[in-house]
Amino acid sequence: MKKRKKMTLLQKRSMMGLVFILPWFVGFLIFYVRSLFLTGQFAFSKLTIDAVQGGYQLAPVGLANFKEAFFAHATFKQDLTTSVINMLIDVPLITFFSLFMAMLLNKKFPGRFVVRAIFFLPIILHAGAISEAMDLSAQMMNGGISSQAQEMANTAGNTLAFDIDYIISMFMNLGLPASILDYIVEAVARINSIIEASGVQIIIFIAALQSIPGSMYEVAKIEGATGYETFWKVTFPMVMPHIITNVVYTIVDSFTESPVVDLAYTTAFDKFNYGLSSVFSLVSTIVTCVILVAIVGFIQKRTFYYN
Repeated sequence: MKKRKKMTLLQKRSMMGLVFILPWFVGFLIFYVRSLFLTGQFAFSKLTIDAVQGGYQLAPVGLANFKEAFFAHATFKQDLTTSVINMLIDVPLITFFSLFMAMLLNKKFPGRFVVRAIFFLPIILHAGAISEAMDLSAQMMNGGISSQAQEMANTAGNTLAFDIDYIISMFMNLGLPASILDYIVEAVARINSIIEASGVQIIIFIAALQSIPGSMYEVAKIEGATGYETFWKVTFPMVMPHIITNVVYTIVDSFTESPVVDLAYTTAFDKFNYGLSSVFSLVSTIVTCVILVAIVGFIQKRTFYYN
């Protein structure tokens, strides 16, 4: 009787990973793959709903929906370009801001649990029910405090604009390239959205920092490494796999909140043009996948995996 060959540690970890993603994979096959196939089918067809007998009928139209999206539609290309540019601005900022805040929150200090909860609050407040409740409250507050708050916001906005202009002129006098200044201005203008979108990434980075063996920091300290050297030689390489995770999450989250998604929704359910809406969704999905493959492939080659 042959003895059963024992699995290696790497094989056991790989099997554990497969078991971990199995529920997601089953749901992906059952729900998403079928929806993606129907979206592709609708994109090349004209869909007509049968109001009497129910259901729908498809009439093949070839590339007519794609031509309308790229050559006739007024805002699709602009919305798609804006979504890609915003994503390219947000992803590095959110990633490094999340890593920076995770390093601060990972330190021991009084009230650390409360501070962590505060950084996670934007995710809770961004939920649909909470957002609708807050919007309703804002609509009900007409005049009084709301008008004073608006006046204060306008005043603060004017002051902020003056300060930004002054800072930009100062950096221009220092000879910084215009492209870097444009990136800084875009980053400052989107600081609120960056903070709101960093909650999950901060938690992932905190888990990554807590998984780094303390012996590595002890060795770095014995060798006389500075804090700067310790970060680039120990901390950063150890969290690189989690940087990939956060980059993927940030890109997908950025496109789910993009104007293209809203455009596809209104085109389908307000204008009942399901073929054109499917083109918007399909093109957005393809663009997202291409960006994911390019960025993840670039980071993957420079990632260190510690076993």
